[in-house]
Amino acid sequence: MAYNNIIVETQGAKATVTFNRPKALNALNTETLLEVKQAFTEFENGGEVRVVIFTGAGEKAFIAGADIGELKTLDVVTGKKFVETGHSVLAQIENSRIVSISAVNGFALGGGCEFMMATDIRVASENAKMGQPEVNLGIIPGFGGTQRLTRLVGKGRAKELTFSARIIKADEALRIGLVEFVFPADQLMAEANKLADTILSKSPLGVQYAKELINRGGEVDLTNANAFEIQAFAALCATDDKNEGLGAFLEKRDAKFSGK
Repeated sequence: MAYNNIIVETQGAKATVTFNRPKALNALNTETLLEVKQAFTEFENGGEVRVVIFTGAGEKAFIAGADIGELKTLDVVTGKKFVETGHSVLAQIENSRIVSISAVNGFALGGGCEFMMATDIRVASENAKMGQPEVNLGIIPGFGGTQRLTRLVGKGRAKELTFSARIIKADEALRIGLVEFVFPADQLMAEANKLADTILSKSPLGVQYAKELINRGGEVDLTNANAFEIQAFAALCATDDKNEGLGAFLEKRDAKFSGK
């Protein structure tokens, strides 16, 4: 499918989605959100793609925020529809069996920060800058920012960043746990691809179950979270991946997982 605002590239089980509105600093509008949803749905339905890397076109921005021109036109009804669309797209990415990586190559502000927080792993270039500056505009984060930021960095830090609209650099984002790695700009995509390839070398079922458990576990008490883990571990004991993984370890060879 042809897209107007994103570039989709696939290489076997790995895909790269590049936000491609450089003149607008890759700002998110409804059309872009729906294109991402369509692309991600195709990945899920196709079954081959297991890791997706998201990044932004140009050197200035991953996603500089939601499209200000569209935001200016919103009323109560259209505003609700707009943020519901954003929530739907980010929830799909967050809850998918597919692993998602954000390669943050510049500004990740507002909706851009919210987008990267919905992905599984975040790597940033040294020149990246992040924040939730919505209160500067008389609004609040609308794509889950108040909730995911709190879960990632804690309530106090989330309040400070959101109330002050402070924009932070990559080194601080790393220190507070908002991103997992920071690399020189010219190494960012190579490192993101290296991470994706490492994940692709592991058991597809193991990674899928682990992602689901980590996501679900944060929503329930520890006793129930551990019960989910027990059930998942038992289910994996009946898989070809488990037999292959343990067999390869004992035979001192690389495992060849089938995802079955």
